[in-house]
Amino acid sequence: MAFTEHHRDRGVRWRFSGRLRGAVYLFVLQFVFLIQTEAQIRYSIPEEMKKGSLVGNVAQDLGLDLKRLRSGRARIVTGENIQYTELKTDKGTLVVNERIDREQLCGDVTPCSFTFEILLEKPMELHPVTIEVLDVNDNAPTFQNSHLEFEISESAALGSRFVLESADDADVGGNGLQNYILTPNDNFALKQHVNPDGSKYAEMVLQKHLDREEQPRLSLKLLAVDGGNPQRSGTVNIDVNILDANDNAPVFNQSVYKATVIENAPKGTHIVTVNASDVDSGSYGRVTFFFSKSRVGIADLFDIDEVTGRIFVARELDFEKDKKIEFRVEAKDQGGLTDSSKVEIEVIDVNDNAPVINVMSFTSPVSEDSPAGTTIGIINVKDVDSGENGQVRCTIEGGVPFKIKSNVRNYYALITDAALDREHLSECNITVIASDAGSPPLSSKRTFYLKVSDVNDNAPVFLRNFYSALIGENNSPGVSVLSVNAKDPDENQNARVSYILEECDISGSPVSQYVSVNAESGMIHAVRSFDYEQIKRLVFVVKAQDGGSPPLSSNVTVKILIQDQNDNPPQVLYPVQTGGSLVAEMVPRSADVGYLVTKVVAVDVDSGQNAWLSYKLQKATDRALFEVGLQNGEIRTIRQVTDKDAVKQRLTVIVEDNGQPSRSATVIVNVVVADSFPEVLSEFTDFTHDKEYNDNLTFYLVLALAVVSFLFITCLVVIISVKIYRWRQSRILYHSNLPVIPYYPPRYSDTLGTGTLQHVYNYEVCRTTDSRKSDCKFGRAGSQNVLIMDPSSTGRMQRIQNEKSILDEPDSPLEDQKRQPSSTFCRSPDWWLSGG
Repeated sequence: MAFTEHHRDRGVRWRFSGRLRGAVYLFVLQFVFLIQTEAQIRYSIPEEMKKGSLVGNVAQDLGLDLKRLRSGRARIVTGENIQYTELKTDKGTLVVNERIDREQLCGDVTPCSFTFEILLEKPMELHPVTIEVLDVNDNAPTFQNSHLEFEISESAALGSRFVLESADDADVGGNGLQNYILTPNDNFALKQHVNPDGSKYAEMVLQKHLDREEQPRLSLKLLAVDGGNPQRSGTVNIDVNILDANDNAPVFNQSVYKATVIENAPKGTHIVTVNASDVDSGSYGRVTFFFSKSRVGIADLFDIDEVTGRIFVARELDFEKDKKIEFRVEAKDQGGLTDSSKVEIEVIDVNDNAPVINVMSFTSPVSEDSPAGTTIGIINVKDVDSGENGQVRCTIEGGVPFKIKSNVRNYYALITDAALDREHLSECNITVIASDAGSPPLSSKRTFYLKVSDVNDNAPVFLRNFYSALIGENNSPGVSVLSVNAKDPDENQNARVSYILEECDISGSPVSQYVSVNAESGMIHAVRSFDYEQIKRLVFVVKAQDGGSPPLSSNVTVKILIQDQNDNPPQVLYPVQTGGSLVAEMVPRSADVGYLVTKVVAVDVDSGQNAWLSYKLQKATDRALFEVGLQNGEIRTIRQVTDKDAVKQRLTVIVEDNGQPSRSATVIVNVVVADSFPEVLSEFTDFTHDKEYNDNLTFYLVLALAVVSFLFITCLVVIISVKIYRWRQSRILYHSNLPVIPYYPPRYSDTLGTGTLQHVYNYEVCRTTDSRKSDCKFGRAGSQNVLIMDPSSTGRMQRIQNEKSILDEPDSPLEDQKRQPSSTFCRSPDWWLSGG
């Protein structure tokens, strides 16, 4: 039966477990209570238990739930190379994992035990467990030598002592060496002694004088027995050779020799010198020194000079194994007489062991949003030295945002000291330095590689605060305009940027009808061709969005300016080119040099230099008479008008813009050189317009010919019907007394309002259906005259003249109309033929 005891700081629990092991051993166990802040348990088991044998129920003894063992990743932490026990987390039991040999584990140390910790996480708990290994009688006492020889003088005095070799029993306690037994004889009796360390040795005491002549040699046996059940024993043969008489034995001058030596002292270091003297002379007075056989293994640690008695270090001593060494030295003369003395050597500790760092757990990678104080690793640091040499302090090398904290003896937690930011520190090496307090101090390092995992905590950032680009109008649809670019310092999917066009309206239409953006590259393309005259700029917003969850985004404003192209020719506003009637400017023959005839007014819907207009006189009836202002388009005389100048003057003015290539428009200005209106009546019968043929005229003529056969008869019937209708209406109105119907034609004016052309040409015309009752009134409001004519008329013209006297006559049929607005009057050929 194996008897197991469980100690906890809050109670004692007893449990019995049975185990068959060849024979039945009964062990009486001691109660040990450990007072610590952690829960502690202690078990006692016999050595040599089979693998898998139950040691104890840890979960029950610690008051822990099995779920806690699993969630806390409960495990055994031990600094030993061999893990003798195993924790079954599914049952909460502790079982034997490896064969336990108490003698191999502890030697002669008693009680024999080993300690380990049960470590749990979340939160971290540490429960020390002590396993006491109980000895069983599995070793018999043994002697180092199987044969001992003694040379004893026959003159040896009664009571002389002869130290015998000590037996070594690896067992301890009651199973260890208990007694020596010497075979019965007449000359020697056995006397047993106990050393301060508990070991036993025996001496043969001469109780009857020896007689070499009677018995020169004695053969004895020394039996060493232990206290086990069954009892075990070991024997050694003792041969005693009886020598001739030697009356005096050597005597040491000290009963105890004490000395100190530092550990790791080099081989050959002198420790102490023992001294013994013999009052005999000759060979009987010559003394030699040697180590007593009472302590096995001393010869391996020390050397002794047989002649001088000087003791030296044979190999380096280790304070961690032997703190104090005791042994006996014997002095022997040539007559075989001996004496012994005790030597005590104290080993002084030096700082020869650096701290050892063991990693219990380490977590990598760690998320960058982990709060400060997050535990990323647990380490165990031990130093086998003693005193200050074994006091350990842990630090972290370098300026990394981590610190080390100790909550439990010899255990340290590696925790974050600040919030992590992967964009500044994506990975790092954490070097832990463990140093002791020795002089000089020893230290060791352990480097941990930590990787910081990314979270989506950064929005994309555009490289510019504002993007702008230029694009010429009339561009091809789909052309690339510019590229926007945003960077995201995150990684992987969190750094994948997509570009999105924000919805907005431009001139009442969605922005997507104007531009598009490539979601991957950020390239902005024109969806359609732009017209500068319709839209001059595009302002919209592009959003950059990453692929995180939830996604983060940022916006940037993009401005695209449409560049004007010279795609519009100048448009002439004045003089107006009419197809059915001619407008002529009248210049008196008395006009001086620089006389303003008229002004050509044109505009260009383009902008910039594409709208800068210049005026040139392309051809004229008399180029020496007129000139055109290059910038203002004013037509002036460049010499005095004479009677020889032709009445009809025709000027062709070309208006060009400043684009590349330039575009132009042509306008024909008719000028009448005369002082009075009747002078030019006969001249205007032959005044005709030049015809301008368009390149597309042929196409229209062909199209017209295709349908003329269908429309000819219809048109002919319609025309005849209209003529008959007008004739009948004219006859009816001729005999009626209808009131006068005033007519206010439009007036020509300076379109641009520059003041170059004055609002002149003021006249009033009143007509009835009966042309014989019509009348005219002329008004003067300036110094220029405009002559409006119908080139298709064969005998009818109207003259517009500046005669203010007509407006002042009280009997004028238009007196009541003189306050009507002034205007320029223009009629088609049908009006001249209607009844004039």
